[in-house]
Amino acid sequence: MYRNVILLMSISKSRINRSKLRKNSVTQRQIPKNSYLCKVNAIIPMVTIDSIRKPVLADLAAFDEFVRGNFNAEGELLQEMLVHVLSSRGKGIRPVLTMLSAAINSPHEQIDGDGRRCSKRTYLAAMLVEMIHTSSLIHDDVLDSSDTRRGRPSVNAMWQSNNAVILGDYILARTLSIGMASAQYDLVSHLGAAIATLCEGEVLQNQHAERLDTTREDYLSIIHRKTASLLGLSASLGAMSVGADRRAVERMRRFGEALGMAFQIQDDILDYRRTADTGKPSINDLREGKITLPLIEILERCDEAERSRIMELVRRCRDDQSAVDAVQAEVDARGGERLAAVTMRCYLERGMHYLSEYAESDCLSALLDLCAYVTERNR
Repeated sequence: MYRNVILLMSISKSRINRSKLRKNSVTQRQIPKNSYLCKVNAIIPMVTIDSIRKPVLADLAAFDEFVRGNFNAEGELLQEMLVHVLSSRGKGIRPVLTMLSAAINSPHEQIDGDGRRCSKRTYLAAMLVEMIHTSSLIHDDVLDSSDTRRGRPSVNAMWQSNNAVILGDYILARTLSIGMASAQYDLVSHLGAAIATLCEGEVLQNQHAERLDTTREDYLSIIHRKTASLLGLSASLGAMSVGADRRAVERMRRFGEALGMAFQIQDDILDYRRTADTGKPSINDLREGKITLPLIEILERCDEAERSRIMELVRRCRDDQSAVDAVQAEVDARGGERLAAVTMRCYLERGMHYLSEYAESDCLSALLDLCAYVTERNR
């Protein structure tokens, strides 16, 4: 049975069948009074990434073996860097999303003796997206001169930027090579557009970071290209890998993109929280000149004098910690996190609408739990 995912949003406006959202015995907690979600009179479930992974746990173990078997380099240094990257891939939300999407769109649910639901075609689909994402993160760390990634030293910090760039290029080239060799051309054909979209997002972000002129429209366009597009690809390729029709593939793409928009907004909210464990320095975005939604929300509500004063602080954030602290204080005082959370919840509600046509199952429940996880994660 489903957790109370939709309770943290406007339930009355949701098209999801409420009988699919019955309460269960899962431990729940009241939203803390000092949370940016405190305006929502709801109880949200204690959702963990482990509980979301549970329906496809056997598949994820097989997927890890599948990836390791396909990514072995002859050179000692290259192999050492690959091992480092593959051992710190994070939560694995993209492959989980691909597999759950495949499971709910499969015409015949089949679980083998080892508990696996998915075929190697689905593993390939998950790997194509995950490794493109991994490659992009390596390049991001070089561009941002970041020394850490998920709480561990980044590739460029350990082996210098030139080797990190080569590793990112190698992973991208190897991914495309594996895809072409598999002859699963319908899956591979989507990758080129995805890579182009990622690059467009990076250039757009750098352009606005340099000018410090990011608007709400700019911000949403950037996170759609850099984050949401890959989650949309993850979900749509999962459906495609089991032969779903075009309508179902498109529906899952839209679900994944809405989830991705919410996920990135939450990431940007966490960047303003000093206690958040995001695996990178708090308020890192401001130091890099990135204006994200919590700050945009308050700037839109300021008069011209206030806006000019805050933007002057933002311009100093690259080199002045006191300016960073001052901007964070402004966002806290004016409710920037809470206002950004409203937009995040709108994307989650939109995403869950796309799941309303699916029959009740443990995999659908996990996808709904994934929506709840986005709101309560702290890293």
